[in-house]
Amino acid sequence: MFSIIGVARSQSEYQPYSYQFYQKLDVDLYSTKTRAFTSMRPFFADDSVLKQRYDSLMNYGNDGRQHSWSHQKLFNEHLIDVKGTNSTFYADLLPDVGIGRDISGKLNTSVTSLGAQFGGTVGKKFFYYFAGYENSAVLPEYISTYINQTGIIPGQAGARTYSANGYDWSNYTALLSYTPIKYLNITLGNDKTFIGDGYRSELLSDFASAYPFLKLTGTLGNVRYMAMWAYMDDPVADINAGDNISRKKFAVFHYLDWNVSNRVSLGFFDAIISYTVDDKGNKRPFDFTYINPVIFLRPVEAQNGSPDNALIGGTAKYKMSDHVTVYGQFALDEFQAKDFFSSDGSSRNKYAWQIGFRGADLFSVKGLNYLAEYNTAKPFTYSERSYIENYSDNGEPLAHPWGANFREWVGLLNYSYKRFDFSGEADFGRYGFDENGMNFGKNIFELYTTPARAVGNANYSLGNYTGQGLTTNLVYLEGKVAFLLNPKYNLRIELGAIYRTEDNSQFNDRTTWFTLGLRSSFRTFYNDLASFLPH
Repeated sequence: MFSIIGVARSQSEYQPYSYQFYQKLDVDLYSTKTRAFTSMRPFFADDSVLKQRYDSLMNYGNDGRQHSWSHQKLFNEHLIDVKGTNSTFYADLLPDVGIGRDISGKLNTSVTSLGAQFGGTVGKKFFYYFAGYENSAVLPEYISTYINQTGIIPGQAGARTYSANGYDWSNYTALLSYTPIKYLNITLGNDKTFIGDGYRSELLSDFASAYPFLKLTGTLGNVRYMAMWAYMDDPVADINAGDNISRKKFAVFHYLDWNVSNRVSLGFFDAIISYTVDDKGNKRPFDFTYINPVIFLRPVEAQNGSPDNALIGGTAKYKMSDHVTVYGQFALDEFQAKDFFSSDGSSRNKYAWQIGFRGADLFSVKGLNYLAEYNTAKPFTYSERSYIENYSDNGEPLAHPWGANFREWVGLLNYSYKRFDFSGEADFGRYGFDENGMNFGKNIFELYTTPARAVGNANYSLGNYTGQGLTTNLVYLEGKVAFLLNPKYNLRIELGAIYRTEDNSQFNDRTTWFTLGLRSSFRTFYNDLASFLPH
């Protein structure tokens, strides 16, 4: 893989990850004429493949003519924008206010969020960025149910409750990016990383809260390699461990993305979840073998007595044409050879996979981008033998938001015309909740050593199938229309509508929710949630 060495360019400027913004880059990213690294996100905004289209999007509406100060600040520029000979600096206020009506729940909803961001460059090698928010919201019943069950605003931070459906929270992201040589970038920050070409990721997604990390990204010709060390909270493990035991956990991620050709890419992923205090409060020293930045640490981990949770996986994509790219993922959490290729439903074979296709200019309509995707995870995937080791951060999954024991079909469309942006999502899912106090494998915070269908002893079971337990069907439909005011920080007026049903033999939820607001920033709110627990 390292035999072909191309020209590496110094890259350090990150663009915060948002599927809604990133898919506007598809026409270049997934062109058969380019060989871009597409499955490791956030991207470097100064990447040569992206730069022209990225600059076009960020400067939309700037006609080069002289306008008033207020016009420039509202429609074209950062609030503060300084460009020196060897450095840049910008800063913005980030308003996010809106009202809504949950018709099914007969509830008026609202969001009041005030944020600020600043960033800039020093020379060509150093980039910095910070964004912080103070938030308050009254949310529809299904999101309120999720928050009350987890204690977390989805993908954001811990919730502070002030009314039955009202919450406050604070969150921030921060990045320091340094490129000492053109082959290597070093990033220190508090943010998220997404692995994959899809809307969801079965390996590492941007759903859970931001976490502190140190990331090394090396680029050599057609190969890009990431090694990342992260420090994470686990409030669920704290609760299960008992009083006065507060625990953190460490995570190590490696990902190698290889552009085999202009059309074909392969990726190789591994992750280790480690801890310093076990479920009984016993302390354990940090394992310094995990500082090694080499991918596939599982053999090293096994030599240490296999004390931690390891997950391995892979990605692939094939550009069928300039407008159609097929992609997929596979995540392997645990493997038992004698049952893996059988149909006996062993709880020891835990894996998830994804397949989808995406592209730009659907039906030759310029600016019409699309994605269609299937995701599934076997029961007990991402759960572990102790509470602290599961594949999570701050009480939420690090991979797919629904946990495990599910199937999902999702489709997305987006069309941009001048300052107008239209988007739609259709999501259909089936999953199985725990019931009657038994563990059927959806809740990754339960132990996989206590399966509901245990045969012989609690460590092994057969007869598991995806959707077992309290089988539940979800339908989620969403549409949005936005008018872009300022592309620099995604300031827009946005009208949205959500229709959602979640049905099983115990409850039947219906939500029809309309919203109108002034939105800003590139942060993502995932409303296409499955309930965390039955209710």
